[in-house]
Amino acid sequence: MVDRAAGALSLPDDWPADSDLSLTLNRMGSFDWDLVSGLMHMDRPALEVFDLRPEEYDGRPESLSSRVPADEAARLDSMVTQALKKGSDRYGAYFRIRRRDGKLRWTHTQASVRRDESGRPLRIIGIIRDATEELAQYTARVAADSDRRRQTSIVESTTAALAHARTVQDVIDVLKGSHGLERFGATSLVMGLLEAGRIHLVAEGPESSFVPGTRYTRVDEEYPMSEVIRTLAPRFIESEEDFAESYPRLWPHIKGLDISAAAYLPLIAQARPIGALGLLYSDKTGFTPDERNLLVALGSSIAQSLQRAVLYEQEHDLAEGLQQAMLPRRIPYVPGAQIAVRYRSARLGRDIGGDWYDIIALPGGRVGAVIGDVQGHDTDAAAVMGQLRIVLRAYAAEGHTPATVMARASVFLHELDTERFATCMYAEADLTTGVVQLVRAGHIDPLIRDTDGDCRRLPVEGGLPLGLSAEFGRLEYPVSTVELDPGQTLVLCTDGLVEQPGIDLDDGMQLLTSLVRSGPRDLQLLADRLCEVVDERGGEDDVALLLLRRRGAFTSQSGGRLQQHVGQNDPEALRSARHMIRAAVRAWGARERSDEIELAADEMITNALVHTDGGAIVTLRALAGPERRLRVEVEDRSSALPRRREAGESGVSGRGLMLVDRLTEAWGVESRGTGKCVWCEFIVPDRQGRR
Repeated sequence: MVDRAAGALSLPDDWPADSDLSLTLNRMGSFDWDLVSGLMHMDRPALEVFDLRPEEYDGRPESLSSRVPADEAARLDSMVTQALKKGSDRYGAYFRIRRRDGKLRWTHTQASVRRDESGRPLRIIGIIRDATEELAQYTARVAADSDRRRQTSIVESTTAALAHARTVQDVIDVLKGSHGLERFGATSLVMGLLEAGRIHLVAEGPESSFVPGTRYTRVDEEYPMSEVIRTLAPRFIESEEDFAESYPRLWPHIKGLDISAAAYLPLIAQARPIGALGLLYSDKTGFTPDERNLLVALGSSIAQSLQRAVLYEQEHDLAEGLQQAMLPRRIPYVPGAQIAVRYRSARLGRDIGGDWYDIIALPGGRVGAVIGDVQGHDTDAAAVMGQLRIVLRAYAAEGHTPATVMARASVFLHELDTERFATCMYAEADLTTGVVQLVRAGHIDPLIRDTDGDCRRLPVEGGLPLGLSAEFGRLEYPVSTVELDPGQTLVLCTDGLVEQPGIDLDDGMQLLTSLVRSGPRDLQLLADRLCEVVDERGGEDDVALLLLRRRGAFTSQSGGRLQQHVGQNDPEALRSARHMIRAAVRAWGARERSDEIELAADEMITNALVHTDGGAIVTLRALAGPERRLRVEVEDRSSALPRRREAGESGVSGRGLMLVDRLTEAWGVESRGTGKCVWCEFIVPDRQGRR
């Protein structure tokens, strides 16, 4: 007890307050419930909590039933019963009572259970108080927390959705999607991008609501997006009247759209405006401070995503322009062939890669077809692709064999020191004979579509990708030879057309084969159909496609030319050369002399392989002139000239040049600087059978 005499403090006469006074002032009452007699004493403050007068209470708990709803009474009785049975010393509960005016009010009771020595409950002594204000404050806090969580969730979900947006249209789709507008509570949106001092409208708002003359607007015009870009401050339009008064030029065009409020936000990135966003609302008036803060926060997130999208599109347009510039501007007309080419950039990642195609018109009714893919998906890959395409074209135009073209291109790429490699397929087709020589550098196999529409994969022996073969010193590229009949189509493509996530390459090739088989007969329509499949499927890689179909019988005006490299100890290349000669002789109308030509050529090739250390290059030409001649050339790197000699005693060697001399109309040897060329010529009938 504080001693009043101690000190000179002046204290109230009733200090400290009586406990009854403290309870009364805080709207708290007490009760004492005798469980043996069943009587419950309640003081006046307790009765006031129940909104009862003293004469209305007879000391029995049943008298309170008019104030406690049945469901609340049942819940409270159950809780008290459980506390008594379990031996609890205390319990507490919130429950509602019905006041005299019929309104419900929350109350709280807290009590202590008194027991005898055996643990049997005897009395319950406790307090009861008005909990209306307490629960109101709690409910307000819960609502505020819930609202904060909702706002945080809106920002997080919108930011997460925008993280996947790569283009401006992707950003618009996220915001206008079924969940986008729902997050903001808006019915539609408009968006403009700042371009060279003008605002370009990229999202128009409700369907069919475009206002004429607003596709491009100036920043100084009286439009809400212009205002927020000028001031760098949001503009909240809280009613139709506000809209009509503030923007009389715009309102007549949109007053029929049931817009009751709008929020226009400047989109600011790196301290400068890049555009504006307008959210349009129906059945809404005014914005709370929390709503305004939320929209401003969302505007910042949207601006960052939009800036990334704009920069990405600029880079993509630059890369795509570079890619298109590196590809052939036009495909040359090639007599005797139908050609279709296509290029598609990736639809998912939308990156530019190093895929390319090329058609090279060669002398003698020949054509070179190239398909390739430089490693990587960026402008560097496109730049390397352009250089490699030009180099391949130059080497082919110089008249090198397909294997040499590929080997030299590999050396060139390696010497660029780009740390890039490239896969490539080069096909050199003689459209007079239909003979096609194929060289593959780590690329996928081509397909052949027959005249009846059937399609099959064409296995082609290959070498290492360009760049790698030079790095590892493995520049030998085997040449495969096939015959392309009139009406047949050679299908060359990059792996973006066949590779899909989770699908094996062989399965992808089978799928492509079936698509070609079931595709249109027309070559251009077939190319379009294959690209449509790529567009529908999407993907992470770009696609290049080249289709080459041999027309009907075609005769070159300047004669034909075929070439094949035959390496030492390469029986496959030797068989391929024989196949080339046989097919050319038949196609050029010299079938009656085919045995002689094949025998002479075989002897010349064998001599070159036996008597030199390197391989040989076999060239077959159809010479135009007064009389048709077919010329066979075998070139090697040895400077030693061959000489005709008599066969030895064994009769095994020495007959090669004798056979050539007897079978041909002319033969000879030419020095070629780094080696020599042995040649022979045959007079063959013209197309009418005349010699």
